[in-house]
Amino acid sequence: MLFTEEELREQISKLEGWKLEENTMVRKYMFSQYMKGIAFVDEVATISEAFDHHPHITINYKTVTLRLKSNEEDGITALDIREAHEFNEAFEKNR
Repeated sequence: MLFTEEELREQISKLEGWKLEENTMVRKYMFSQYMKGIAFVDEVATISEAFDHHPHITINYKTVTLRLKSNEEDGITALDIREAHEFNEAFEKNR
């Protein structure tokens, strides 16, 4: 189920670093070394498989950008929010 605009803004405000861009949640994660970013992407892949919900991932040297959206719903759902929390926890472990 999709969030209302107000619910969505409230949920995003609780997620460090995430913002809305064109009906998609986006966060850029910065790392001190390239391989730390790659290790993070590996953990993102594991989390995504567990959720059976996969973000768009862009790697640009030491910056990893994740984009989340539920394509079936054509918007952002509670699943996206829960997964973003998991990605943030993984980032804290890998920075």
